[in-house]
Amino acid sequence: MFTVKEKRSVQKSVLKMPRKVQSLYRALLLDLEESGPLQPSWRNFSKLGDGKYHCHLNYHWLACWTYQDEILTVEVYYVGSREKAPY
Repeated sequence: MFTVKEKRSVQKSVLKMPRKVQSLYRALLLDLEESGPLQPSWRNFSKLGDGKYHCHLNYHWLACWTYQDEILTVEVYYVGSREKAPY
């Protein structure tokens, strides 16, 4: 079991997303809690670099998160449009 944290900016961004995408995001959070940062079943999942990962919730929306090996904590640091993605 992993602890999943969200930045405050992520919580605000989620409120602006369509309801269907919000449901997908909640499902991603549950998957991150249960099985950790590696989520190959999610569309376009990939490692971005040192402990950073991302996946697409749908064509326009994605989520990015970080993970440190020694701490069982996953932090979601971005949810939003892929045009404004921080990578």
